[in-house]
Amino acid sequence: MSQAKTAIRRTGAADSAQMQLRGKNKTWTFSSFVPYIAIFLLWEILSRLNIAAHWFNPLFFPPPTEVIRNGWQLAQTGIIADSLWSSTLRIAQGFLLGTVTAIAIAMFMSRFRIVEFWISPLLNLTGPIPALALLPLFIIWFGIGEFPKVLLIAWTTFVPMLTYTLDGLKSVNPLLIRSATSLGASQRQIFTRVILPSAIPNILVGSQVGLGLAFSALIVSEMMGASSGLGYIIVDARNYFKISNMFVAIVLIGLEYSLFSQLLKLVERRVMSWRKGGIRDALGK
Repeated sequence: MSQAKTAIRRTGAADSAQMQLRGKNKTWTFSSFVPYIAIFLLWEILSRLNIAAHWFNPLFFPPPTEVIRNGWQLAQTGIIADSLWSSTLRIAQGFLLGTVTAIAIAMFMSRFRIVEFWISPLLNLTGPIPALALLPLFIIWFGIGEFPKVLLIAWTTFVPMLTYTLDGLKSVNPLLIRSATSLGASQRQIFTRVILPSAIPNILVGSQVGLGLAFSALIVSEMMGASSGLGYIIVDARNYFKISNMFVAIVLIGLEYSLFSQLLKLVERRVMSWRKGGIRDALGK
């Protein structure tokens, strides 16, 4: 009888803990939107103060309520939906292509010195070149279709991903490799179960860096030789001096990047759920 009561208490305690965890997750989900709300409120206040005090031309700094109204009008024409779809498709294709290629080449560079000997100087020469400088060449070489846009995004993603992935593959604790070797692990098992898992944190950091650069390349590529996309909306707004439409595209770019970034962080939490560290974990209760 006492064992049954103990089991019931344990079950109740477990249910209570799960309910508290769900409550914390809901609170975290709501609190994650607080900074965005605060930014828009501050933007609205500053814009309204500028309209009242006329520090500079209010047309150059419209309030978010005006931007939302213009965005709704653009949405009725179908331009926003078409642009979001085009930009999302380009960023997804380019980012995945750059990421997969970078990881594959980093594996070869970490494994074979001759590969690193020939590729490293090439990266040192071309890596610092910004996407804006490469876009005209890409257009001359490949035309103004979708391929040069995706290729430019893939290149800007490739460089940081390769750097971080290679650093992660080279930074594996040698003691882990020796231990696996002494236990009879094959070269394939050492790579898949020791080296690659140890490099995952670096790969995830590289993906976050590459994502930001990929969005920069996306907008640059869509501002030249594109008929759709968020960058195209900015160019069209510039040509016709529609500042509110320009802010609509800027806000949509920020929101889309935030969505992609949150998806990467979700993957990181799932893959690296075992990892604890930092001052917050050390001082957390």
